[in-house]
Amino acid sequence: MKNYSDQLAKIQSQNGFIAALDQSGGSTPKALALYGVNDDAWSDDEGMYTVVHQMRARIMTSPSFTGERVIGAILFENTMDREVAGKSSAAYLWEEKQVVPFLKVDKGLEAEALGVQLMKDIPGLAPLLEKAVANDIFGTKMRSVIKQANAQGIEQIVAQQFVIAKQILAAGLMPIIEPEIDINCPDKSAAEDLLKAALLKAADALTDGQTVMLKLTLPESANQYKECIDHANIVKVVALSGGYNREEANKRLVQNNGMIASFSRALSQGLSASQSEADFDATMDASIESIYQASKS
Repeated sequence: MKNYSDQLAKIQSQNGFIAALDQSGGSTPKALALYGVNDDAWSDDEGMYTVVHQMRARIMTSPSFTGERVIGAILFENTMDREVAGKSSAAYLWEEKQVVPFLKVDKGLEAEALGVQLMKDIPGLAPLLEKAVANDIFGTKMRSVIKQANAQGIEQIVAQQFVIAKQILAAGLMPIIEPEIDINCPDKSAAEDLLKAALLKAADALTDGQTVMLKLTLPESANQYKECIDHANIVKVVALSGGYNREEANKRLVQNNGMIASFSRALSQGLSASQSEADFDATMDASIESIYQASKS
C-alpha cells in the first residue's frame, strides 16, 4: 500500500486522536437518535446507512476535522464503500484531510459466557481485507467485551483477538485489538489487571516485525496500561469512551500518559442534524480540541 509508511509514522509520532465513526447496524439508530434523527427517517437498512453516512460525511468535511488534531478515523464497511465529496471515504480522509483510515471488521458479539462476549465468526474476512487494501485502508479494528473479572474468559478474548490479528497482519494491515471492559463491570480493576497480563503475554509472543495497536476502556488506576504503551510490539494504545460522557472520558484520559482517545459518542456529543453549519462546526471544533488536549498528556 503506497501510503502505509507515511500513515504508520503519523500514528506513531504525531499528537492527536482517532475518531471512531464505525457504528454498525445495531448501534446506528441510537447514534442517529442522539444526533436528532429518529427511525422514521428511513424505511430499511439501506436508508438507515444513507442517513448515517450523511452524518459521518458532515463530520469528516467539517473544517475542524483535519489531520492536525485527528490522526485517524475508524470506518464501518458501508462507509468505506461510499463517497465523501466525490472521493471514496478512505481516499477523502487521507488525501484531503491527512487522516489515517481504519476499518471495523468484526461482525458482532457472541452471547456472554465465562463473563465475556467473544466475537462472532467473521465470514468473508479474507476478501474484506483484500478490499480494505484496495481502498488504501491502513488498519482494522475488532471488538469483544469483558463483563466480569473471569481469568479464563479474558484469556479466551485475548487469544481470539490475536489469532485474527495475525491474519490481518499477513494481509498487510495494522490491527487494532479492542477487548472492551464494560464500564459497569463489578470488578473492573481486577478485570483490568487480568487483561493487562494477558495482553502483555500475547504481545511478547509476536514475532519480529509483527506489531499491533490496542483499544482499551479507560482504566480505574492511572497509567494502568503503561507496560502496554511501552511494549516494542504495540504501536499505540488508544482509549474508548465506553459510555462515559466527554468530560469524564477526557478527565480519565489525562491521567494515562501516552494513551490517546478513540472516542465515538464522546466525540459526537452535542452535534445535531438541525444545527446550522456554523454551529455544527463550532461544536465540532470544541469537541475535537478538548479530546486533542486530553490525548496530549
